[in-house]
Amino acid sequence: WTVLIEGDTGTGKELTARAIHSASHRRDKPFVAVNCAGLADSLLTSQLFGHKRGAFTGAVEDHQGVFEAAHGGTLFLDEVGDISKNLQTSLLRVLEEKQITRLGETKPRKVDVRVLAVTHRDLTDEVEKGTFRPDLLYRLRIARITLPPLRKRREDIPLLVESFLGQSRAATGK
Repeated sequence: WTVLIEGDTGTGKELTARAIHSASHRRDKPFVAVNCAGLADSLLTSQLFGHKRGAFTGAVEDHQGVFEAAHGGTLFLDEVGDISKNLQTSLLRVLEEKQITRLGETKPRKVDVRVLAVTHRDLTDEVEKGTFRPDLLYRLRIARITLPPLRKRREDIPLLVESFLGQSRAATGK
């Protein structure tokens, strides 16, 4: 099943997603994160679903997408509200059919992932504006967590700062 985590920037959405993964029966399986914001459709499509060598210019080898990389575990889709309508259709199909097809291939591959989708946008508003598919929103909202802004939970700020510092130290080795 999928979980949609909504909240302002910096409210701890990824931390919440990692906690869900760590508390689940999938905790010993991969947690794979992909940022959906600011990527061209072609690049994000390849990143999500993978591609076969020769599928497009620059595809010099077969590439496993994040759905396959997260098989058995959790796929964290950061800023899912930024995905184009075209790619929303592909994502919906994967959520419904539980299989992906790499670019340049015709044979689908089964995937077993829990999708944790995160956004700072109000996707209901995006549906009303026509920029987000209502059926995808329905599929993503099997479970929904809305994180209140930090101004309403100041007591969490030190915990979030410590978590972000820990992530930064781990990334930089300092």
